[in-house]
Amino acid sequence: MAFVDHTAIAGVSAATGQPALPPLARTIWPPLRRVLLALALPAAILLLWQLTVARQWVSPQILPAPALVLGTFLELAHSGELGAGLLISLQRIASGLAIGGVLGLALGVWLGVSQRACTYLEPTLRALFAVPTLGWIPILILIFGIEETLKIIVISKAVLVPVVMSTSRGIRNIPMAYIEAARVLRLRRWTYLTRLTLPASLPIVFSGFRLGLSHAFIALIVVEMLAATEGIGYMMVWGRTLFQLDIVVVGIVVVGVVGYALDVALRRLEQSLSRWLPDHG
Repeated sequence: MAFVDHTAIAGVSAATGQPALPPLARTIWPPLRRVLLALALPAAILLLWQLTVARQWVSPQILPAPALVLGTFLELAHSGELGAGLLISLQRIASGLAIGGVLGLALGVWLGVSQRACTYLEPTLRALFAVPTLGWIPILILIFGIEETLKIIVISKAVLVPVVMSTSRGIRNIPMAYIEAARVLRLRRWTYLTRLTLPASLPIVFSGFRLGLSHAFIALIVVEMLAATEGIGYMMVWGRTLFQLDIVVVGIVVVGVVGYALDVALRRLEQSLSRWLPDHG
């Protein structure tokens, strides 16, 4: 006699006792649920913002209404000012990320694989890294002026520090069993680097790049506020000077959204490289 699952016929999950979802809903619901949960906090903040403005808990000159900010965003986007400023800022971020990332990766690998380099250089580097990036700006302005070189150096330094520290730490944390196996197999330097060092340290290295990206945005906004005539940071300080805080809020939102998008892109890149490189998990 064939067994009949009456719970399935009734559309009820035997495991949970909850109504079973159709196949299409089971495919769509998990990612949709994640999106809805991720949007819950921004929606709550937006609601609180609107409520604060409507009840006038804060002066409208200090906290503009969401509708005014949206209107300003559309106006700046339509005029091209927002796109032009964002493009310039992204070019600076890309340059700083490339220079600081490459130098930080090379220096981090060196510190990670060489005990001598670690002994001689790391104390000095840690002392230099302890000085905040923004603390270097006054002396860098005296040396390089307020031209584009200053901005690239400041952003590169902001990226360099976390990349160096994460890369060296990631390499030192490679399990000894892997290192001993590589010694037994007498791997060549290139094979050792590409088949062991990089795959085993990849997650920590990418966490350094992601942290460097957030530091780069902080450095970008500050240096554009202090020594720039274009870019998102300049647009924000221009809005503050005119006491049009809706422009400042637009800049904050744009930087947040773009920063999040770049962080997601780095995570996708890390996942792609993890599939391509040998697994050491």
